[in-house]
Amino acid sequence: MKILVVNNMVPFIRGGAEKLATNLVRHLGRYGHDAELLRIPFRWDLANRMLDEMLACRMMQIYNVDRVIGLKFPAYLIPHPHKTLWVVHQFRQAYDLWDSGHSYLSHDGEGHHLRNCVTEADNECFADSQSISVISRVVKERMQRFNRVPSEVLYPPLDDPEKFNCEAHENYIFCGGRINNMKRQHLLIEAMKHCRSDIKLHVAGPPDSPEDGQELERLVKQAGLQDRVILEFGFLDRERVIQLVNRSLACACVPFDEDYGYVTLEAFYAGKAVITTHDAGGVLEFVTEGETGTITDATPEALGEAMTRFAEDRPATISMGAAARDEIHDRNINWPSTVKKLVA
Repeated sequence: MKILVVNNMVPFIRGGAEKLATNLVRHLGRYGHDAELLRIPFRWDLANRMLDEMLACRMMQIYNVDRVIGLKFPAYLIPHPHKTLWVVHQFRQAYDLWDSGHSYLSHDGEGHHLRNCVTEADNECFADSQSISVISRVVKERMQRFNRVPSEVLYPPLDDPEKFNCEAHENYIFCGGRINNMKRQHLLIEAMKHCRSDIKLHVAGPPDSPEDGQELERLVKQAGLQDRVILEFGFLDRERVIQLVNRSLACACVPFDEDYGYVTLEAFYAGKAVITTHDAGGVLEFVTEGETGTITDATPEALGEAMTRFAEDRPATISMGAAARDEIHDRNINWPSTVKKLVA
């Protein structure tokens, strides 16, 4: 079967959705399909371009393709008679972020018009799709709430889970991934001021903008944490990421309402407990309080206390990590069954 995977792209920015699209194409090919990836340029923060971007996708014609698998708005709006959705997330500025006050869309007539256009385009797209899967319960619940559309949760697998294993328990907590305000690495740096242990924090990944990286550097310097916080910016080699996860005492993932979070899966496969927050979204579908990690309030004080507990009671932290490894293996999230579901 000839399958075209469609996703968005911003040049030189890569995160979990880009990793998912690349891995999906690779595994479709591995299991007998002819697959390619189409990446549609899109800037989610340019409201004045939104309608044009949507129209461009709606007007696109796809030829010589048996099936389209759409991942993100607005790329998934591209029409095709045999379209399957595996939704990473919708245009959240028009949905949950609008309701929570985190949307950059104006709440005037123009903002309401744009929000309505996004909702109508989504509803039409969902009605025309042959099946709809989503990457987490968080995305499923949003789609049900705002669009009244049922979907099935299909968790994205890691591409290399066998490389994550517990090599050591060194004296640092690792936080990896894209660096921006929504991922909230700044909370962990501020939390180190309240951590009573000598444990270190290692933050690694590419800042979405120079300002995102500069803000973390400013916080470290302002708090005098240069000897306790390690900042490693840039697109890290995969082997470097694996090393940092495998040798950590534990991992931290504290985004605001994350859709999924590969960092958590990597930590679990490596047998590492995870520190997260009550508002972290999809991360909470994996972390269980006191069993595979800890879930705190999203405040520097609460996170600092969690870091202190993890460092001072290492046997308990290591035990939770072992339970996390068992948990992720029991879930059996794998590519063969994922591909089978998407092409059924």
